[in-house]
Amino acid sequence: MTVRAMFYVTEINHRATSSPGDVNVQVKMAAAFGSYLKGLAEGNKDWSKYTPSGELSITITAPGAIDQFEVGEVYEMTFEKAAKAD
Repeated sequence: MTVRAMFYVTEINHRATSSPGDVNVQVKMAAAFGSYLKGLAEGNKDWSKYTPSGELSITITAPGAIDQFEVGEVYEMTFEKAAKAD
């Protein structure tokens, strides 16, 4: 079984690094509901009805990945139990 969720970006924090050219960015997100769902093709009514709050914080060090996130924008995630190694 998978769980589909939508989160919106609340903060993007660039952190200092010890090596020039390296990047270290913290992206903070919160569960999307209410006005954040307006205008989205699929919406998030079922999930947000039963899970109306949530927080996520990730640290990114890949420049290309950092560029994919914007404050206020909504991102869809799918949670699925990982398979165990044999």
